[in-house]
Amino acid sequence: MVRILCRNAQGIVTESSDVEQIQPLVSDKANVIWVDLPDPGEGTQTDVDDVLRRIFAFHPLAVDDALVESHVPKVDDWGDYLYIVLHAVNFQHSLSELETQEVDIFVGPNYLVTHHTTEINALERQWQATLRDERHARRGVDYLLYELCDAIASDYMPCMDRMEDVIDELEDRVFAGSNPRTVQAIFKLKSAVLALRRVLSPQREVLNKLARGDFAVIDQRDRIYFRDVYDHFVRLADLNESLRDLTSGALDTYLSVTANRTNDIVKTLTILSVMFMPLTFITGFFGMNFFGSSIELVFGANTWLFFAIATLVMVSVPLAMLMYIRRRGWW
Repeated sequence: MVRILCRNAQGIVTESSDVEQIQPLVSDKANVIWVDLPDPGEGTQTDVDDVLRRIFAFHPLAVDDALVESHVPKVDDWGDYLYIVLHAVNFQHSLSELETQEVDIFVGPNYLVTHHTTEINALERQWQATLRDERHARRGVDYLLYELCDAIASDYMPCMDRMEDVIDELEDRVFAGSNPRTVQAIFKLKSAVLALRRVLSPQREVLNKLARGDFAVIDQRDRIYFRDVYDHFVRLADLNESLRDLTSGALDTYLSVTANRTNDIVKTLTILSVMFMPLTFITGFFGMNFFGSSIELVFGANTWLFFAIATLVMVSVPLAMLMYIRRRGWW
């Protein structure tokens, strides 16, 4: 359902869902308008397309970008309005619930239009805060945009903190014992860190452009606020790089611990093999039964010669192998 929030010149904030009221409200330059276009399914697609194309008359390329997901964060300057793509993060308790959500934003002289296909917690908080207190919209749409960007940035920090806790838990599990589930959790965490990295880096550049670019719809005096959000994203990007290093370190630790345990197992098996080797040699040698067997019947008086040759071969083969190993530098 289309939502419309309007603050008039008297400081009164009203909320409605009548699409036909948008054009008259935008025509009054004293109003500050925020139009939210949730698009959860096919049922609202027609309303969203009608608002973007007919009422606001945005460029078809910008509208097509807004209606198609999977865009990296960016900002496009269309002269009298901006088209901005940001990604919010939805994080509850576990990494399996971590996902990024695209929000498309159109910023004009006195209006802010947001489009999204899923519920975004940061946007909803800012909407309710603006509805309760008209001071959020008193300074214009550029300040309202800053507050929305700041709300989106603030949701990333709990996610980063939870990832740090998960890394500590995984390191404890690595030293407690080798478990295939541990390495699966490490790879899952690494995938989540990389997913955030693909979002945070371009999103940081978007805020840098808003803070330093010369855009008609953003007051020069309000650029300092976007610099503050830019600093937040710079810190988040640095934390993300640290998390990536910690995750790689946890994986290396797991592989090292697993290799050490494997070496201990091989060492134990080798000791057991060496312990039984003399017994194997004795039983094998005396079990050959040179005399009083078919061998004596075949060789007759030469049985002792065959015994000596066999003994010489059994002694010379290990010595030859030892010389070959020493020559190759294996021991």
